[in-house]
Amino acid sequence: MAGMLGFGFSSSSSNMIVVITPGQELALTNLAYVSAADLRKFAASGSTAYYALVGDSVVLSLRYPFVLINDGQIALNAIQRRHTKVSTGDQISVSRFVLPNNFNLALLTLELDFVKKSNRSEQLDAVVLAQQLRKKFTDQVMTAGQKVSFEFCGTNYIFTVNQAMVEGEENSKGLERGIITKDTYIVFEATPNSGIKIINQREATSSNIFRQKEFNLQKLGIGGLGEEFTDIFRRAFASRVFPAHVTNKLGIKHVKGMLLYGPPGTGKTLMARQIGKLLNGREPKIVNGPEVLSKFVGETEKNVRDLFADAENDQRARGDESDLHVIIFDEIDAICKSRGSTRDGTGVHDSIVNQLLTKIDGVESLNNVLLIGMTNRKDLLDEALLRPGRLEVHVEINLPDEHGRLQILQIHTNKMKENSFLAADVNLQELAARTKNYSGAELEGVVKSAVSYALNRQISMDDLTKPLDEESIKVTMDDFLNALQEIVPAFGASTDDLERCRLNGMVDCGQRHKHIYQRAMLLVEQVKVSKGSPLVTCLLEGPSGSGKSAMAATIGIDSDFAYVKIISAETMIGLSESSKCARIVKVFEDAYRSQLSIIVLDDIERLLEYVPIGPRFSNLISQTLLVLLKRLPPKGKNLLVIGTTSEVGFLESLGICDAFSVTYHVPTLKKEDAKKVLEGLNVFADNDIDSASEALDNMPIKKVYMLVEMAAQGATGGSSEAIYSGREKININHFYDILGDIVSFRG
Repeated sequence: MAGMLGFGFSSSSSNMIVVITPGQELALTNLAYVSAADLRKFAASGSTAYYALVGDSVVLSLRYPFVLINDGQIALNAIQRRHTKVSTGDQISVSRFVLPNNFNLALLTLELDFVKKSNRSEQLDAVVLAQQLRKKFTDQVMTAGQKVSFEFCGTNYIFTVNQAMVEGEENSKGLERGIITKDTYIVFEATPNSGIKIINQREATSSNIFRQKEFNLQKLGIGGLGEEFTDIFRRAFASRVFPAHVTNKLGIKHVKGMLLYGPPGTGKTLMARQIGKLLNGREPKIVNGPEVLSKFVGETEKNVRDLFADAENDQRARGDESDLHVIIFDEIDAICKSRGSTRDGTGVHDSIVNQLLTKIDGVESLNNVLLIGMTNRKDLLDEALLRPGRLEVHVEINLPDEHGRLQILQIHTNKMKENSFLAADVNLQELAARTKNYSGAELEGVVKSAVSYALNRQISMDDLTKPLDEESIKVTMDDFLNALQEIVPAFGASTDDLERCRLNGMVDCGQRHKHIYQRAMLLVEQVKVSKGSPLVTCLLEGPSGSGKSAMAATIGIDSDFAYVKIISAETMIGLSESSKCARIVKVFEDAYRSQLSIIVLDDIERLLEYVPIGPRFSNLISQTLLVLLKRLPPKGKNLLVIGTTSEVGFLESLGICDAFSVTYHVPTLKKEDAKKVLEGLNVFADNDIDSASEALDNMPIKKVYMLVEMAAQGATGGSSEAIYSGREKININHFYDILGDIVSFRG
């Protein structure tokens, strides 16, 4: 049934006798001719057009020639008879053909030749020829592989339909015919050695640059990158969609290169690969940066030249009609480092950059190439490579937002949902909300981890040979929640590190500590909603052990920001000054990728390697911090920096205190504050709390916890479990003994 295949509905066929076309003029058309009586049989309901399926594959428009053709006869020209493999006098099946919906041709590719072979040459204007063919063949059906004769400027030509692409459909083998309209793009090709030369080929527009008319990024497996793809299309492909004469009149050249940069796992390579698949030109050349390098002198530069050889030959032969050649460079930073930055003695990296610049934007620059580079380290690339005319389109592929994360999760769970492996309780919207700062690769890892939990439930470790029940496999919401504990985002909140800063949690330390916490949370709210202060900095200073780090960690956790990182000296033990600076800068750079971020600079004097004897400190780290504390984040990004220090006088002498917007003093505990802490711990008898809290007057909170822990062990040890369970209380005299033994206490 042709209609079921998208070729239109055919009524029951009848056999007709083939005769020759009555007259040379009628033969130079794509029409078939029947008698007036037969013509009425092929009229479709409500239409004045007459279409018939002749034989097995050709759809022709029918006409009455006003000359004698007997009933039951159909006149076909020589080319039509040759295509349907019949001779005059033979019978052929003819049936009415009803045009289906969406049958207009968007693109028609025709191969031209002379009807009669000759040694002469002809130069045909593609624009004029396309206008004539549309006028002559409008509303006629063209089928891929069909041959049609026509007359143009006194010469008889024949064209072969190589491609017939219907509007709204992919260029595939599923649809091979449609009707010509005034909007059909016609692309001409000359038969090799025919002597025909096509000039002014404006109909061969780059509307054929893409293999499909519209893009569904979700079907392509690209989630959460719709805005980035729109930017790429506008900058790199919009000019290629229009005919060459339009860009010539505008006086512009096509974009020759783009750079996709961003954190690992965000989809740079995936997007470049899918762009290559979408394009209808030559097969993209995909090159991993290090593959270009060679140990032989000059071989590396030759490898770069070879990448552009096909594009050069194509442009020489076809000029503006050349196909688009796409070269995809993965990890381009491996070979295109800034010139002069490498000291290997060979100068190979500098030569690669020079060779690329020559090919892309040299004297004989190419206009038919698109170079797509990908990197995680844009800062390493040579600046000359990033200027207009080279890799001029810079698109940051950033971490997906909540809507993007939902799309990515839908892509990775689509198959299990179709096959009923996804449980009904799975809420992808909730998972998207929970996965702040997860990259696309990390979200895929979450799905894989959840599936592993579901599969593991079906496996018996006692008998691995036991048959598995595929029907009972269900990936549940609990599996995804377990997976979230297992897959931690590289750019997420360092919850574990923050929790370590407040091992005893947060207890009521009195009104002064509470006031500071409330003020700091107001700063968090300011960062969230204020458009005038994208950068807010806060310094918590006070005696050692007064709870500065715990308060900063609590503020970070309670903020619910997507990115919260702590920079402390303990993570940089053994690193050089430059390495420490690089580590600090990287944390800030990562924070700029998230919309809302908090960075905790814990014990700044330790980061600066300060010692009071000398004094000695790292000026390099000091200058780095001063710059970062004053540098505004990119537009649309907001950052809160919280610093802690026990040496505020030292920081004042360096000018670092002035770099912070506000400074709060975190005090030691007064008697009434210590009483609240002890009441919260509930380890002293009611009549002992007052005397114990009086002994702890002006004590840092950290030391209070340590004293309570020591006293809870009892005189002989082993009492802490009973005390913390509430069965016993700390002996106040034993507590006094421990307090008196601590010689390091400074009240």
